[in-house]
Amino acid sequence: MPVVKGDVQVKSDVLEELKWDSRVDEADVGVEVDAGVVTLTGTLSNYGTRLAAREAAHRVLGVLDVADDIQVKVPSSGVLNDTDLAQAVRGALNWGARVPEERIRSTVTDGHVILEGEVESWSQRADAEQAVRNLRGVKGVLDNIRVAAPRVDSHLIRSAIERALERRAVRGAKGITVLVDEGTVTLLGDVHDWSEEQAVLQAASHVPGVRSVKNELGISLSA
Repeated sequence: MPVVKGDVQVKSDVLEELKWDSRVDEADVGVEVDAGVVTLTGTLSNYGTRLAAREAAHRVLGVLDVADDIQVKVPSSGVLNDTDLAQAVRGALNWGARVPEERIRSTVTDGHVILEGEVESWSQRADAEQAVRNLRGVKGVLDNIRVAAPRVDSHLIRSAIERALERRAVRGAKGITVLVDEGTVTLLGDVHDWSEEQAVLQAASHVPGVRSVKNELGISLSA
């Protein structure tokens, strides 16, 4: 039978997880918990650290949802103008071994980066965003990259995802429904925690023919 933790214990565990994650200074993040929903507040110096704080909260057993109210404010000593930041984005995309940088263009406005273009797989889209979100001066990333994956029969995509879930020993794999329509994958069902949710999403994202992934998974301690 799953252990149910109260909000006080969940808050304590989230704070400990933030302290454990070397990417985050837990003193800069406020944490409130109400019925398993965690609200994060505070001001951090870059977008990557904000995402790290969000991920740390999701990793904690008992956390059902996270409301991210953290603000990103780049210190004046670290401010880049948008031209410099656009050049840094181009460099990051160029260095990304799995990123087809020639197919991606960016627009930078006041530290916010918009990525556009066309790639061949959902995982390439994710890799492009990953490449730029930790750059100094980035306040946010909007990923508008389109996936033009080759057409693959929906039954083959679904079977490949289900086999990947079994290989990775995702505990709730048998309770997860995978729907595929013209390359769009919808994932339904309950998982035990955030890390299991990420494992399911990764299993789907690397399958050839996947053009987008709709995450409709829920976290349930009784899953």
